[in-house]
Amino acid sequence: MNPLIEALSVTQGDMKVWRHHMHRHPELAFEEHETARYIADLLRGWGYEVTEGIGKTGVVASLRAGDGDKAIGLRADTDALAVQEMVDSDHKSTVPGKSHTCGHDGHSAMLLGAAEYLARTRNFNGTVHLIFQPAEEVMGGAPAMIADGLFERFPMERVFGMHNMPSLERGKLYFTAGPVMAAVDNWEIELGGKGSHGSMPEKSIDPVVAGASLVMALQTIVSRNVAAKDAAVVSVGAFLAGDAGNVIPQTAILRLSIRTSSPETRKLVLGKVRSITAAQAASFAVSHEIREGAPGAVLVNDPAQTAECAQLAGALVGEDQVVMPGPTFMGSEDFAYYAQHKPGTYCFIGNGDTPMVHHPMYDFDDRNLPIGAAYWVAVTEHYLK
Repeated sequence: MNPLIEALSVTQGDMKVWRHHMHRHPELAFEEHETARYIADLLRGWGYEVTEGIGKTGVVASLRAGDGDKAIGLRADTDALAVQEMVDSDHKSTVPGKSHTCGHDGHSAMLLGAAEYLARTRNFNGTVHLIFQPAEEVMGGAPAMIADGLFERFPMERVFGMHNMPSLERGKLYFTAGPVMAAVDNWEIELGGKGSHGSMPEKSIDPVVAGASLVMALQTIVSRNVAAKDAAVVSVGAFLAGDAGNVIPQTAILRLSIRTSSPETRKLVLGKVRSITAAQAASFAVSHEIREGAPGAVLVNDPAQTAECAQLAGALVGEDQVVMPGPTFMGSEDFAYYAQHKPGTYCFIGNGDTPMVHHPMYDFDDRNLPIGAAYWVAVTEHYLK
């Protein structure tokens, strides 16, 4: 076993305590007040300069060693999901309808493990900023922290992130240069019609029928407009209309998740959503309003930083435990917004053959804690020599 991983394995018990505490007390996006306080208290106890309330519930902890003027950022996410957990463990969620079924508790615990080790050893020269970010699940935490002056208040040359991933071999580290996760645009379309009694549809302008047609029309965007070599997904995840079977409602609302793998494909797909919606609405004589969410961004890893971190990981866990290039995903990550400002890389640590993230039976594998923490230490000691 690598000496660094062996050293971090000594504190694996502490990392489990921290993770299990956060797991029992999940908080949703921008509600992570107690989670932030818990993390901040630990970091202050180890000698970090801690700033709370960045991007509403974000925490940045800074530690300087030596006289170096270089600085890097390491990021973990802290928010939970509105999912009722079904795992019966001794650390299961105590909050009905909320759970850490994406592993953000594990991400935070790994970074805390690295934080404790770095504070104790200080085997680096410069400043490390630990970013505990809220609201990743709604793609809002990174933009909020950036808007709150993250990079101006805590200058850094590079920024790094990591996420666990079920279906990838447990404990292995996966690196991919270039685009690695898709942009997501969460849009809402409201169709306005004219209500009527269900027995007299001729007196209505039915937004349900219009919405049903629109759902099917939107499915042609990818199948008939996006080249097979590219990747895109247009999903209608919610169709909200009416309350009774014998009442034609006034409005119908469609909620969309639009995922694209390049800026060019994103422009094409979003343009088609707009034009098809307008045409379908006109053909059914309903009004339409498109409410666009925050602009999506493709997560693009810096090639040089990715190759460098993969090499570091190989020295840490063994070259046979590192995969490059790794897989790409149509899921999305607001780490993409950091990567637009600073070079860095976002890697994956395999969670093994477990239910996928966001599944009610998912749980983070605690055996990954010392591996992830050791990776963060290795990155810090390398870049801040």
